Amino acid sequence: MLWIAGLGRLGTLAGAPRRTVLSAFALGAVGYSMQSGLYFAALARMDASLLSMLLYTFPAMVTAAAIALGRETPNRRRIGALLVSSGGLALVLLGAGSGSFDWLGAALGLGAALTYTAYILVSDRVGGDLDALPLSALITTGAAITFGITCAASGSFDTGFASEGWLWLAAIAIVSTVTPIALFFAGLRRVGPSTAAILSTLEPPTTVALAFVVFGESLTVVQLAGAALVLGAAVSLQWRPRRRGPEPVAA
Repeated sequence: MLWIAGLGRLGTLAGAPRRTVLSAFALGAVGYSMQSGLYFAALARMDASLLSMLLYTFPAMVTAAAIALGRETPNRRRIGALLVSSGGLALVLLGAGSGSFDWLGAALGLGAALTYTAYILVSDRVGGDLDALPLSALITTGAAITFGITCAASGSFDTGFASEGWLWLAAIAIVSTVTPIALFFAGLRRVGPSTAAILSTLEPPTTVALAFVVFGESLTVVQLAGAALVLGAAVSLQWRPRRRGPEPVAA
């Protein structure tokens, strides 16, 4: 419904520069589709909980790139949250060991993180001329066309699953894809790319918990400690110390 509503706002799209509209469409057709393809290729080789932690190396990449490009200025709170978050991700990787660790899957996951970094930085520029809803509609439309063409060309389009599968597909499309994209872009315009990326690290602990409940996946104690650091970094980034009132003026 968000996709239809976004495309239905033709006045917003008509008033936007043509280059912006084409760039937003290309973000989905190239950037988002590539990131998603790499992610699901990695998911076929490793657990969802570990892959989520690998993917979320991108906040460090986004923050470093935004500072290097001069888009944002570094401060102690942002750098501290970035270091804590990165340290937590390092613990997750170290806790995985080397026995059953799939290095190809890890490479695919890191490739998805790099692609997502570029996607966020470009979105920060493109999204300035479009509201979150029409921007999300263009991106998801571009991604849908890319995946449709790829499936048709490779002959991998398969609908031979139970009717219940359509409900799960609809849930993935609306709840897990379109809605988060629109909310992310709405937040991106308000807090900037690095803060939005670091706040997104709330997703891995959620993924770990759901993977444990639904699929029985579990992380080691070291990995759970890393997940706690990631969560703490996201919380500390938005923590604001209470300001003291003005000092009383002597009579």
